[in-house]
Amino acid sequence: MKSQLRPLLVLFILLTILTGVLYPLAVTGIAQLVFPVKANGSLIMVNGKNAGSELIGQQFDDPKYFWGRLSATGTFPYNAFNAENLTASSGSNLGPTNPVLIDAVKTRITALKAEDPSNSAPIPVDLVTASASGLDPHISVDAAYYQVSRVASARGLDESAVKSLVDKYTEPRQFGILGEPRVNVLLLNLALDGIK
Repeated sequence: MKSQLRPLLVLFILLTILTGVLYPLAVTGIAQLVFPVKANGSLIMVNGKNAGSELIGQQFDDPKYFWGRLSATGTFPYNAFNAENLTASSGSNLGPTNPVLIDAVKTRITALKAEDPSNSAPIPVDLVTASASGLDPHISVDAAYYQVSRVASARGLDESAVKSLVDKYTEPRQFGILGEPRVNVLLLNLALDGIK
């Protein structure tokens, strides 16, 4: 038994050092050298301050900003560092015929129409439903176009200028075939703030 225990402990210690220390350090070091922005969370810095991440949806509710997907994480926007508000990633898990979801969608439609009563365009589904993770930073191009008149009016800008900004920040399908064209809400809103 003792003859088997020593090699077992040596192998355990060796594999712990290899897979628990050396490999993570190597991968982290390579990521920091090759992809430093992505390795650090794709953070967007504006005037030396962290404005958010390209990868996590931010909550905007001012009419002068484009609004993103709703979050199923609760009434608080996602914040990985705020455990008190339980803002972890999660979906609502409500099916399309669930009365709670139907009522929530109706409430959201009413709120969108109240903010922009002259807009008679169909409301895109991603403006009234939460994403699966509750953290989606993108909206569909249709959802961005739907909001152009409200944002332009709130900022005193020409609608065509705001629409061209949406076009500029529209990301194509990944690799040309995966997903749908989309707009990163944080990047678009930061670009709007840059307009003088």
